[in-house]
Amino acid sequence: MPHTLDADAVRTWCGLALDALGRARADIDAINVYPVADGDTGTNLYLTVESAARAVDAAFDGHATSAAASRPTLADVVRAMAHGALIGARGNSGTILAQLLRGMADVLADGTPDGGADTDEADGGPGADEADGLRRALRRAVDLAYLAVAHPVEGTVLTVAVAAAESAERATGGVATVARAAYEGARTALQATPGQLDVLARAGVVDAGGYGLVTVLGGLAQALSGEAPEAPAPARPGRDALASPVTHGQDLAGCSTDAAPDGGPAFEVIYLLEADDTAVTALRERLDALGDSLVVVGGDGLWNVHVHVDDAGAAVEAGIQAGRPYRIRITHFDGAAVRKAGIDGPDRPGPAMVLPDQSGAQGPTGGPRAERAPRAVVAVVPGDGLAALCAEAGATAVATRPGEPPASGELVDAVRRARAREVVLLPNDTELHHTAAAAAAQARAEGVRVAVIPTRSAVQGIAALAVHEPGRSFDEDVVAMTSAAGATRYAELAVAERQSWTMAGVCQAGDVLGMIDGDVAVIGSELAATAETVLDRMLAAGGEMVTLVLGAGLPDEVAERLERHVREGHFAVDTVVYHGGQPTAPLIIGIE
Repeated sequence: MPHTLDADAVRTWCGLALDALGRARADIDAINVYPVADGDTGTNLYLTVESAARAVDAAFDGHATSAAASRPTLADVVRAMAHGALIGARGNSGTILAQLLRGMADVLADGTPDGGADTDEADGGPGADEADGLRRALRRAVDLAYLAVAHPVEGTVLTVAVAAAESAERATGGVATVARAAYEGARTALQATPGQLDVLARAGVVDAGGYGLVTVLGGLAQALSGEAPEAPAPARPGRDALASPVTHGQDLAGCSTDAAPDGGPAFEVIYLLEADDTAVTALRERLDALGDSLVVVGGDGLWNVHVHVDDAGAAVEAGIQAGRPYRIRITHFDGAAVRKAGIDGPDRPGPAMVLPDQSGAQGPTGGPRAERAPRAVVAVVPGDGLAALCAEAGATAVATRPGEPPASGELVDAVRRARAREVVLLPNDTELHHTAAAAAAQARAEGVRVAVIPTRSAVQGIAALAVHEPGRSFDEDVVAMTSAAGATRYAELAVAERQSWTMAGVCQAGDVLGMIDGDVAVIGSELAATAETVLDRMLAAGGEMVTLVLGAGLPDEVAERLERHVREGHFAVDTVVYHGGQPTAPLIIGIE
């Protein structure tokens, strides 16, 4: 059934859009031929929406933990979404998407009702106000996006955005109908982009940024209508007409990507900038003279600057003259091993530098770089004890915080800290698989060979790490680690916070939940007894080793009781205990 355009709907939209971009990311990367065939548009859009979604979640969490324990308004959430997208925007398309979201937020935060049933526009009820607000929001989004792009080009994400706004303006009915019309209009316009931009026609693909926007609008339509829209048409409408398949080191048009496009700038420069409007106006003029693909988005003193130039240092210096640039990212368009440098900090940066990836190259201070290790493991873990365990085994650990899953940027930073030519990434959480995939794509662009093993629990990560052998070939090592993780069943004990329906029946607040492979299988009143039931169910299917990971504050007596239970009831099964220190799950169980 249709839903109201309120704070919850925006949060749902962000989640659906992020999930959809996670599934489509690789396909969007593969059709990225304009403005530079660097194969990262899908990843950049994912990172941009991920930042927006995290900001929205933070808005909800902030209100929930306040003294009044209130809920955020629509205005709170759309402003958070726009700000999150602005500070996390990546690439040309991600920066434009951030401006589109800012334009929508300008309207939705300024008077759209926050609540009320969705009714037909003709009824004059709240639904009519919401529908009109969404129409105006999409139009404002397009207007701001065109102002942000120095030289708009038809056949790109901008064209798709215009079609969405125009279709929404023609639609009658409630807000869900308007959202669906915007999606369908964008979807139709996307298929026309090869006829509007020669580089797309030669490659036989639609615009990558436009495809990403259609995916995001699909999430909006689903959030408001409650129904998933029809998927976008294939990204390569002319795929069968291509003369030959795409090979590594070529873009979809068959052109070499081992250097910047013929006559095109060599570097992409992106940074956040604190500056006033007057200074930004002068900055636009200076950067426009330096290069192309100029997009400057934001406002209220904070901007995201994106430009392609030959002189990266001059682009950064222009930002220093305008205000205070930070989170500077410089990409050298240099084939499959696109090289990136990040400079982040509160102080103004010095001259921009691009870090080459060859062994023995210089680091950011001009001194010799440390020699890279041949292989490393990066593991996401939910507690300090598990982080220490991984560190002892030689892995680089990323410790998560309650309610704050790591962003892909944190995982990329961990890959960099590992300083290895080959990295195995263990997300150890189903919800982090898309995040890990995006991080891996970015790390590969920096010249690191990365494999993501889709571990769903920390105990699967422990099993994979136990068989890790750097002396094997990379592929053999990944296969062995994947096999060990897949052979490990996992369970988790948790305490219910409220009454709810589960696969095992109705639970009450305070009940102990035994979740096996992610589903509630046991409901009990006491943790140790519930854990014993979980162990018996899992071991009924066989097993040679039980791993118990104790959460923060769980007494050793519980572990001793469970060890004794396994020893007495399941012969020839060994038990190993770790003090994981995870703050949320009192106990994690693994069966190998």
